[in-house]
Amino acid sequence: MAVPFIDLRRFEPGFLDRWAGKCREITEHTRFVGGPDVTALETQLTQRCEVTGTVGCANGTDALQLCLRAVGVGEGDRVLIPDSTFWATFEAVVNCGGKPVTVDINPEDLQMDFDAFCGAVEEFQPKAAILVHLYGWGSARLAEFRDFCRQRKLPLIEDGAQGFGVRWRGESLYRGAQLATLSFYPAKVLGSCGDAGAVLCSSTELEEKVRQLGNHGRTGHYDHGLVGWNSRLGGFDAAFLNLSLEYFDARVASRQRIAKLYRQRLPELGFKVCEAPEDYEENGYLNVTLLPPEQRPGVREVLQKHGVGYGTVYPGAMSQQSGAEGFLAGRVGGEQAELLASSVLNLPLFAYLRPQEVEEVLSAMEEAVGA
Repeated sequence: MAVPFIDLRRFEPGFLDRWAGKCREITEHTRFVGGPDVTALETQLTQRCEVTGTVGCANGTDALQLCLRAVGVGEGDRVLIPDSTFWATFEAVVNCGGKPVTVDINPEDLQMDFDAFCGAVEEFQPKAAILVHLYGWGSARLAEFRDFCRQRKLPLIEDGAQGFGVRWRGESLYRGAQLATLSFYPAKVLGSCGDAGAVLCSSTELEEKVRQLGNHGRTGHYDHGLVGWNSRLGGFDAAFLNLSLEYFDARVASRQRIAKLYRQRLPELGFKVCEAPEDYEENGYLNVTLLPPEQRPGVREVLQKHGVGYGTVYPGAMSQQSGAEGFLAGRVGGEQAELLASSVLNLPLFAYLRPQEVEEVLSAMEEAVGA
């Protein structure tokens, strides 16, 4: 039985009919950019994420750039980022004129290493920092990151593209963040029908500035107080997300059950499966299995033979990307990020993955033990 790495077509009964009705409604009323669907989504996100305000935008990368611009990052400013993340974190800094400084990860939680981060702040005197919440959880030392940056008056942007629905200490992961970002790329836990994103703000002042930056710097229709750009959320994306939020809890519960099963069964076969640190309730975004680098090719070969999809998130450190040349302002460590890149293997994990499909994955992994 073939098992896809991800399948975006497993909609709940009645979902597609409801969505078709929404498409007709939006088209009839030409609610294509902004409007009540976007306002409703921003309100829902503000409540669910327990923040002061939310600004929808075109995608998760733009969300990062809006945050960076809102805290004043410009030409030549250094920004700390983890060495293990998606390329968008790096390029958002560059696109704002900044210079990324990569910081190694902690091998326990796979997030940016707090002690290395503190040393990097002293050495590089950054204008801002981006903490990325990877894999459906966050740093075991999140409170320390926030407290340290608050005391230093160092803007901390939290890249939460993979974190929607994560709970930390019983609250939303985003509660307490100065600025955080969301991505609604279709493969995310809360995915849209296209590219879309949002910025979560801790104050009305930040919300107003981010909203202005993402709408041509407008203070009025033809009055512009800032040089911004065009990064507005469309009506179709907002409507799709509003509808998806009605099913979100069931989708996350499905993901969490599968993630738990992997954590129970794979170690019995001798595989190491990463899990969220204490105080976190993960959202089931991604299975993270770690293999000795020399074993990974053989395991992949067995999975391919069985038609089981897999991922490698992520296959390389930021500081080692060819595109980083000429933009990188510094590198703190990086050995752990490189080791993770050579060790990680991600097994199928998405909402409504069927029990027999999970068993097929586990059967293939059992066969791979001797590979």
